[in-house]
Amino acid sequence: MIVTTALHWSSASRTDVGRVRALNEDACLDLPQQGLWAVADGMGGHTAGDLASAMIVRSLSALATLAAAGSLASTQGAARGALQTVNQQLREEAARRGVRMIGSTVAVLMASGRECSWLWAGDSRIYLYRDARLEPLTTDHSHVAALQAQGHLSAEAARHHPSQHLITRAVGASDWLELDEGRIAVRDGDRFLLCSDGLSNELQAPEMGRALEDSDCQLAADTLVDMALQAGGRDNITAVVIRVEDPDAGDHTLLNPALPTGRQ
Repeated sequence: MIVTTALHWSSASRTDVGRVRALNEDACLDLPQQGLWAVADGMGGHTAGDLASAMIVRSLSALATLAAAGSLASTQGAARGALQTVNQQLREEAARRGVRMIGSTVAVLMASGRECSWLWAGDSRIYLYRDARLEPLTTDHSHVAALQAQGHLSAEAARHHPSQHLITRAVGASDWLELDEGRIAVRDGDRFLLCSDGLSNELQAPEMGRALEDSDCQLAADTLVDMALQAGGRDNITAVVIRVEDPDAGDHTLLNPALPTGRQ
């Protein structure tokens, strides 16, 4: 009989109002023991963005027991249902207040066994840091991302495009919430980053990757937010950093490139 040891998940989060905004409309969920994390960014310029992001996080946090005990498929299905319910509630609240929309982006990561899956709508992002490489697991639902996909914009031009903040999907934006999803098997040493665009718009991928080299999740999250603040902090900033450890991994040896190689 083969006995497989469960993976160990650790995580930390930090959110900051930034240097320009008066109100933090970001919210996040950080439940490593339940294998459940999320970032929601209330839509700037709309009424009650902080209400929208808080409702999303509260709804997802109610799935903690299921996430801890259920299958990845059941958790993902429940998360989809919860977000559809919030979408409808936000549509009703906007109608009650007589405003066009109350909305928020969302990015959710769920883990079970040796796999994880994710859902997202909008431009809050999820990254995987593996083998010293940072890879985006999500693609922004935005006007600029669509132009990039069509080959009309370079990555650098996209960073400074005047429509950079125009997103095409959000919780509360339409009567039916369309969510994209993904799923991967995880490995020892994997790190994940969930963040709002207040972080990803301020930092380049190499900067984020260097911060994620640290095995201390709280230090990595603090470093990312501090760097975004130093770069301008023009929006609310949220980072959730997650690390995976496999007790069964045969080799936990770390290479320090600063040390000399060969026999002395």
